[in-house]
Amino acid sequence: MNSIYLILFYFLVPLLILYLGHVSKTIRKIGAVVLSYISGIVLANVGIFPRATEKFRELLGAKTFLPEDQVMNFLNEGMITQSDLWLNQIHQTQDLIMSIAIPLSIPLLLFSLDLKNSVKTLRTGLFSMLIAILSLMICIFTGYLLFKDSIPEVWKIAGIMTGLYTGGTPNLAALSTALDVSPNLFILTHTYDLIIGVILLFFFITIAQKTMNYILPHFRETSPHKKPKEILKEAEFPGNLMDYLSRKTLIPLLGALGIAIVIFGIGGGLSFLVPAEYQMVTVILTITTLGLAVSMIPRINRIEKTFDLGMYFILVFSVVVASMADLSTIFQIEYLNLFLYVLIAVFGSVVIHVILSAIFRIDTDSTIITITALSMSPPFVPVVAGALKNKNIIIMGITIGVVGYAIGNYLGVIIAYFLRSI
Repeated sequence: MNSIYLILFYFLVPLLILYLGHVSKTIRKIGAVVLSYISGIVLANVGIFPRATEKFRELLGAKTFLPEDQVMNFLNEGMITQSDLWLNQIHQTQDLIMSIAIPLSIPLLLFSLDLKNSVKTLRTGLFSMLIAILSLMICIFTGYLLFKDSIPEVWKIAGIMTGLYTGGTPNLAALSTALDVSPNLFILTHTYDLIIGVILLFFFITIAQKTMNYILPHFRETSPHKKPKEILKEAEFPGNLMDYLSRKTLIPLLGALGIAIVIFGIGGGLSFLVPAEYQMVTVILTITTLGLAVSMIPRINRIEKTFDLGMYFILVFSVVVASMADLSTIFQIEYLNLFLYVLIAVFGSVVIHVILSAIFRIDTDSTIITITALSMSPPFVPVVAGALKNKNIIIMGITIGVVGYAIGNYLGVIIAYFLRSI
């Protein structure tokens, strides 16, 4: 698929969804994030995208795509096919859009934030994080005992999964190198994580909140003005898209977008001053901090539709990330026990976390955003917060995600070597 057409698809489909949500009650009930996710999955699995060869998957490892000159060398040497070359170009386009959409969305989402109300959620979030890590450790140790004789290098798998579910893919890649995990085991673990992660994310953005509300407390909305759910409901499906084109709304909104771009630029610039493994953390911390600082400027805080525009970029991100899910891989399970271990680590820790949240009376939204931040990393926090219609948990989620980045590698190495020693 031509990159220009692909970019147009990613940016126009969310606009179409927003328009359909304006004219259809059924579309509004389904939700913009869910529809964006479905659109991306359909695009990835109807045969438009080429399929990667096993060799190309092995060469990719934890990377999203390979440098163009490197891919051309592999092609000329006959190691990969022309389809792999096209797929690599598609992945480059996807990575570019993702790297733009989230850094732009976070400041825009924060500009209209009620900061005092959001900070109140941090204490609950950090306690929820401790519960999440405890839940994960229970499942990692249980899985290790179940599969220690049937999965090769299982102690290494335990280590990389510990890092993955506390800090996301960057920790997975770092720990795979640190623990010298074989390429085959790494690729399988990563593939199974992606498959299960897609299912978990879809659960979070659809029925998780309603389901968990039966056993967990509801999130307490303390804002003296509009409730966060009301604000997000309006942001997800604006009343009239033409309102954005009025001079009164458009000019201030473009100004807010300009400020978000500047913040993105500062975060990106600072990331070059730190080692590669800390670049994502640097970007997220910088744009979050600057976004919060700017939100305290009354003139900017009062700009209309900044949250709406931030949610638009979230929808773009949702379409892109969903279009990277190759569902055909789910039928290629060669190591059933490894798949079961990953399944236990993900869904088992979620179940235990929910049970502990019920015991300690932690609300539904805090529980969901904690799991999201740790297992999927900070970029997914605004996506899930939007689906939950609660923007006051964004700061909590990003904070938890960044802490997870920081401790994930240490925790993964400690767990791996501990299990090897017993």
